[in-house]
Amino acid sequence: MSATKIQIEALRTELREHNYNYYVLDNATISDYDFDIKLKKLEALEAEFPEFSDANSPTQRVGGAITKNFETVAHKNRMHSLDNSYSKEDLLDWEKRIQKIIGVESVEYTCELKYDGASINLSYENGSLKSAVTRGDGFQGDNVTSNIKTIRSIPLQLKSNALDTFEIRGEIILPLDGFNKMNEERIAAGEEAYRNPRNTASGSLKLQDSAEVAKRPLDCLLYHVVGERLPFKTHAEALQNAKVAGFKVPETLTVAKSIDEVFEFIQYWDVERHNLPYETDGVVVKVNSLPYQDEMGYTSKAPRWAMAYKFKAEQESTILNKITYQVGRTGAITPVANLEPVQLAGTIVKRASLHNADQIEKLDIRENDTVYVEKGGEIIPKVVGVDLSKRPGNSEPTVYATHCPECETLLVRTEGDAKHYCPNEFGCPTQITGRIQHYISRKAMDIDGLGAETIELLYKEGLVANYADLYDLKVEQIIPLERMAEKSAQNMVIGIEASKQIPFEKVLFALGIRFVGETVAKKLAKHFKSIDRLMNASFDELINVDEIGDRIAQSIVDFSNDLGNVMLIDRLRTYGVQLELSAEAQEGQTEMLRGKVFVVSGVFAKMSRNELKKSIEDNGGKVSSSISKKTTYIIAGDNMGPSKRTKAGELEVPIISENDYLEMI
Repeated sequence: MSATKIQIEALRTELREHNYNYYVLDNATISDYDFDIKLKKLEALEAEFPEFSDANSPTQRVGGAITKNFETVAHKNRMHSLDNSYSKEDLLDWEKRIQKIIGVESVEYTCELKYDGASINLSYENGSLKSAVTRGDGFQGDNVTSNIKTIRSIPLQLKSNALDTFEIRGEIILPLDGFNKMNEERIAAGEEAYRNPRNTASGSLKLQDSAEVAKRPLDCLLYHVVGERLPFKTHAEALQNAKVAGFKVPETLTVAKSIDEVFEFIQYWDVERHNLPYETDGVVVKVNSLPYQDEMGYTSKAPRWAMAYKFKAEQESTILNKITYQVGRTGAITPVANLEPVQLAGTIVKRASLHNADQIEKLDIRENDTVYVEKGGEIIPKVVGVDLSKRPGNSEPTVYATHCPECETLLVRTEGDAKHYCPNEFGCPTQITGRIQHYISRKAMDIDGLGAETIELLYKEGLVANYADLYDLKVEQIIPLERMAEKSAQNMVIGIEASKQIPFEKVLFALGIRFVGETVAKKLAKHFKSIDRLMNASFDELINVDEIGDRIAQSIVDFSNDLGNVMLIDRLRTYGVQLELSAEAQEGQTEMLRGKVFVVSGVFAKMSRNELKKSIEDNGGKVSSSISKKTTYIIAGDNMGPSKRTKAGELEVPIISENDYLEMI
């Protein structure tokens, strides 16, 4: 190795250590001036000897890369949401479900504060940062690596070899002191202050100039290590090793031996959180054992082994000026409280949900009332009560709307449904534009260059009346529209053309069939494999599909029997939209395990637990988390829980090995 390369590597190592001491340990071992001198020396050497460049050098933290369009990247491991709880009773019920699944009475937990920022997934290979991707919709997110490299508490090169190739998840936050300082500077410059740290942190990740991101005092708190065959037995052990490797894992992490100790942690931090240097809105409780986590698995939306306990939402009172009604894409009517503006959890709130007619009647909510408003789950404002002592003397009860506010059609409400609906599906403007807006949305067709306002403009100008019309749009039709330039029009047409490659399961979700969400669309696509087979399926065939109930089945039958929908599907087919599973998606899939239910328990030699579960599903079988009379087989690995073995014996469920399963398929 040349003397120059040795000098460069020595400088990098020294600067990484100083950076770690300052930003992770909060224990500076060198002055800012001396640090800058060493950094400039390294920059000069790297400029003079580009053959020794390193994408993860400390010099990369100053930013400078410009990203105009952030690449969308599929997550290798899905980033699930967390189920929320708001009471001790919720957590006790959750513990009972855990005990039932894993068959043990005593469970150890970890307790972590729920940080209020923007989720990030960091991928490392051979100890070096490879990529940083936002949570997005959980399945895919934006590649913001150049911006993330500017955050000095995120290691670009790891300090130890305990972790090597893996993913780690955390929250990008903006500490309160830094946020306040940013606002002081903005106000002094005559600019509007930022509303809250969370939105500012999230927005920072999508700035096009990474040098601007580098100026912001962003931080990253890590909370979850992800990888196949990790060499750890517990979640706490994994995070401890992450800390040794150079990650900023909060000291507040606590191992609780029982649910009572979890409650003690919650009670303490419900008060002490106000003294933290950053915002937090709850506590995340996880089963500590990684084998137990594997065994419990996931629902369609969240891990069964974790629960977020949300602190009581911030609440304010204000005047409800007027109740208006909003129409959704499915025709559902949502009453909205138009409020005297009030500051709530860092944002100015002017509107809040009233949910439905029953809620208005239950709380006796009226116009001109003084109402209590809080953020449900800290996100969506809602009216939760009325201050009757301040009700005006001439107040009259609210009479719920009888006609659609958009098309004047008489509203309907079916028995057992909480909401009123506008039945004018193909004539109500808001439903028409709502369906198209859903079709182009990120989780559906993900069409670049199109947004909600543009769809409304295209509809208003008579260019689109349904989502199939999008594929007839020409650049010359779009250019004359308000706020449209030739480049914007070209990007829109290119984005629409690219959507023809979106896979069938996303197209099925994009169609907007009532009650068919992302997860249901994937299940239906996998089962029926094409839109024709799905639309020709009978009600009985539909309800025989795993987890498809009467309501979803009837909705699909109604959609399929509508001539307008049939014509739309035929048009999409002529444009080349994907209306069946690709050969690649069907590769390796069979129906040989159809009707069979498997429980997977223990540690396996040839396949990971996730690979085993995927194999079962790829071959038409169903994976269950608990043993019941419906269980066909238990696939047992090493360390299978004794209680599961006992229950299998009681129910006479056959236990097979990993090799037995592989022979079966």
